[in-house]
Amino acid sequence: MKKIEAIIRPEKLNDVKGALENAGFVGMNIVHVTGRGAQKGIVHGGRGGETYTVDMLPKLKVEVIVKDADLKRAVDLVIAAARTGNIGDGKIFVLPVENAIRVRTGEEGEVAV
Repeated sequence: MKKIEAIIRPEKLNDVKGALENAGFVGMNIVHVTGRGAQKGIVHGGRGGETYTVDMLPKLKVEVIVKDADLKRAVDLVIAAARTGNIGDGKIFVLPVENAIRVRTGEEGEVAV
């Protein structure tokens, strides 16, 4: 099993969530995060020509656990739904998951996902 952690723009949540749900990936967690990437934030013009930098931007982290066989399909869905083509579209991290346990039944492994 793998854990997909996708850092996305907040305005893309419904697109990403819908794409995953429509493909059968219904279990997910959403975490509000603040961060920055290679662009190191954005510069805004203020009054009188002054500028200020916002270097930590609001993002969302979508966490999904998938079977190994479903990894590429799920990642491709997230990319397609989250991409705007602009800097700041986000990142996807894939981590191994050793086990999953359904609390209600005690089922373990892929059946618990």
